[in-house]
Amino acid sequence: MKPTKALGPVILDVEALELNASDRRRILHPLTGGVILFGRNFKSRQQLVCLTAEIKSLRPELLICIDHEGGRVQRCKQDGFTHLPAMQRIGDVWTKGKKPGDSQYAIEAMKVATACGYILASELRACGVDMSFTPVLDLNFNHSSVIGDRSFGRDPQIVFMLAKNLNQGLRLADMANCGKHFPGHGWAAADSHIAIPIDERSLDKIMQDDVKPYEWLDLSLASVMPAHVIYPKVDRLPAGFSSLWLKTILRQQLGFNGVIFSDDLSMEGASVAGNVVEGAHLALSAGCDAVLICNRPDLADQLLDRLKVSNKKAAESSQRLLKLLPRAKFIDWNELQHETEYVAAKKLLRKHQLIQ
Repeated sequence: MKPTKALGPVILDVEALELNASDRRRILHPLTGGVILFGRNFKSRQQLVCLTAEIKSLRPELLICIDHEGGRVQRCKQDGFTHLPAMQRIGDVWTKGKKPGDSQYAIEAMKVATACGYILASELRACGVDMSFTPVLDLNFNHSSVIGDRSFGRDPQIVFMLAKNLNQGLRLADMANCGKHFPGHGWAAADSHIAIPIDERSLDKIMQDDVKPYEWLDLSLASVMPAHVIYPKVDRLPAGFSSLWLKTILRQQLGFNGVIFSDDLSMEGASVAGNVVEGAHLALSAGCDAVLICNRPDLADQLLDRLKVSNKKAAESSQRLLKLLPRAKFIDWNELQHETEYVAAKKLLRKHQLIQ
């Protein structure tokens, strides 16, 4: 099977620290558009560099992604990687001010967010990873344990400003961003990995609160991942399978033109859409550009064998996905350690006792 320069709509994972024959076959499939890495794919920086280089040797244009937010969601923590803080701790820097006029705390928090984004992106880029699925734009209502301290906080204005600055840090290292989980996973208590969360609030309430960071970020948002959450007062389907949420609200009303990734189709929250192929078809028809299938190579094989995508849809999705790729090769790890911006960013985070 010959590689293609177009990116397909399937983002899948690989099984271990290096590619096996099945991984290579899946990567070369024309429906594959990217690879998502997990903790099991990381042992050391050198091993990660070898793995990403091997993936790129098969498909140079393939998007290599990872969930690397900081706090409890960070896949690479050893061998020199900075263990980044949970986003709530950056929000806490902002809220140290006792009065609305305490602007120095807000300014410092925004600087910290930029520094965090730059460290996150530059370390991954130095190892050949193209993008991370970050930032979390969910509001922390203290309802959802799966979100919790992954959120910058409860106030949509603070979430917007800190996410905007974190995105700026990512961009300084030539990395795209992904806001998640649209329109918001912070209210629903259930974990969509193992259950089907339901948010009973009205559309007006969600739009006036949870959706605001997406609306305000506007053109600075490169991609979005919708939630596997059902909002029954809006639609019977989870947001990631709902054309009302994705086409009508996100695309048309909010004017979003970037990439829409589905969340992992193997999660319990996706089960209402049927089997993996039915779920992928529904997500793509609802407005997603790419679908994720993780931790189930058997389901990835089913998807690659049976998924049908029109030429028009494939071309539109590929065009959007290609825009997420870095524009140039980044500096290597050793050079990064002496780079002025990187050193300054780590110094700032240490000042606030956010990293070791």
